[in-house]
Amino acid sequence: MEIAIGSDHAGFELKEQVIAYLKSKSIVVLDKGTYSLERADYPDHGHAVAKEVLDKKILGIVICGSGNGINMSVNKHKGIRGALCWNSEITALARQHNDANIMALPARFMNIEEAKKCVDAFITEKFEGGRHQDRVLKIEC
Repeated sequence: MEIAIGSDHAGFELKEQVIAYLKSKSIVVLDKGTYSLERADYPDHGHAVAKEVLDKKILGIVICGSGNGINMSVNKHKGIRGALCWNSEITALARQHNDANIMALPARFMNIEEAKKCVDAFITEKFEGGRHQDRVLKIEC
């Protein structure tokens, strides 16, 4: 499995912890930055993750302070279904019902233990299709 990940400065520390967790599960990580605590604009790194997800047909994880700004950025890309996730139940539903291909995490509102639970749900849950398929098709304008 391969996952693209990116964050701004507010999400940098959580991103580094999530990367370590993914690698411990033998998942290949494509780190799209930022690479330090210095100020970084979330759209730059969100767009880079979205492009990897679309090009390689993989999953992505994006992180900023609230999770909102970077999630809005990735959702500007046709074919991306980014979901703001703050617990494992919301994350599981995002995959099962919405076929989310990018998960946005709010770094200022969660710890690494909760982030790990979200990661586990995101990489293991599958889209259920069926009644959800028509709704997902209606998302794109």
